[in-house]
Amino acid sequence: MNTPTSALTVEHVTHAYGARVALDDVSFSVAPGSFTVLLGLNGAGKSTLFSVITHLYAPKAGVVRIFGHDVARQSGAALARLGVVFQSRTLDPDLTVEQNLAYHGALQGMRRGERRERQKLLLERVGLADRVRDRARHLSGGQMRRVEIARALLHEPKLILLDEPTAGLDIQARADILAVVRDLARDDGVGVLWTTHLVDEIRSHDHVVVLHKGKLRADATSGEIIASAGASSIGEAFTRLTGARAPAEESDA
Repeated sequence: MNTPTSALTVEHVTHAYGARVALDDVSFSVAPGSFTVLLGLNGAGKSTLFSVITHLYAPKAGVVRIFGHDVARQSGAALARLGVVFQSRTLDPDLTVEQNLAYHGALQGMRRGERRERQKLLLERVGLADRVRDRARHLSGGQMRRVEIARALLHEPKLILLDEPTAGLDIQARADILAVVRDLARDDGVGVLWTTHLVDEIRSHDHVVVLHKGKLRADATSGEIIASAGASSIGEAFTRLTGARAPAEESDA
């Protein structure tokens, strides 16, 4: 499964919390420039897998590679190619947008001029160039998410992970975030792993990895999964694969 073209390779990953198995022999890959959805309900193991990929947890078994670099044994080289947007808000609310980005740039060893150039480009990309001097606490939830995406891309990674990035956002904010991230995959060649439990965020050509109770249930395009399950939609296919109903969307926050 590990090939030179894989942005992310997950090979036979298993993780447990005591006797409870959270991930059971999970394998899949993400191609550069692809939008891959990790679909599963709460408790499926998505956040555990996210933590294993980002090297917050060491798996009990298996290997994770980012552009061929083993996350456990070559963590510096692997994580340098990775951008992350966590489910919980991680901006410092008392700092301005620029200060939040400057702090991240410093952690990445970026020069001030390089960071400012990237910052300008990325804030324009996410539609927030005019909010650079605003404190993070004065931004809406969707705007905070867009700043977090810009921050994750500051050091020019070629793979970005987003853990339930639209949780708690209204419908328009969700659509805005999805559009920004899909453009990154299509126009910039960034590999995307987007974790969600919402089937209405999936398009027919998206690569979808279905995770349920720690087990991999499907790994194909949405259209292929629908056809294989004999279903009329990805939501129906998810139900047939897991026996559980997938939520279509969240209510406005």
